[in-house]
Amino acid sequence: MTMARQPEAESLMDLFARFGRDLKMPKVDVDAILEHHRKNFEALEKSARAAAAGASSVMSRQRDMLERSLLEIADMARDYKPSGNPREFVGEQADLARKTFETAVGNASEVAEIDRKSTRLNSSHERLSRMPSSA
Repeated sequence: MTMARQPEAESLMDLFARFGRDLKMPKVDVDAILEHHRKNFEALEKSARAAAAGASSVMSRQRDMLERSLLEIADMARDYKPSGNPREFVGEQADLARKTFETAVGNASEVAEIDRKSTRLNSSHERLSRMPSSA
């Protein structure tokens, strides 16, 4: 899957610096204020990127899983040849249900692991952003 590359977003520091300059307020040293909070802004920016990457990773993986599951279902449906024996039919249905359940549990576990890693990384960045900056 190829995604169109989006242009690099303006950094928070650049955004606030431009905002401060655009206000044209006298006697406010926007650059000094921004420099004082630089580490906080950088940590916040990094946290936001990590959260976005985690969400994108989860969505991409879920899409892959859905595609794979649909292909497997289509293959099973195409290859299915019902027998006249009711016991065999019930056994085949039970086998299909078991395979479907195992796949769903495996997929859910994998997505939960991706989400857990993303959340742990994001939490680390949030803790960093709450640390007082050195001025």
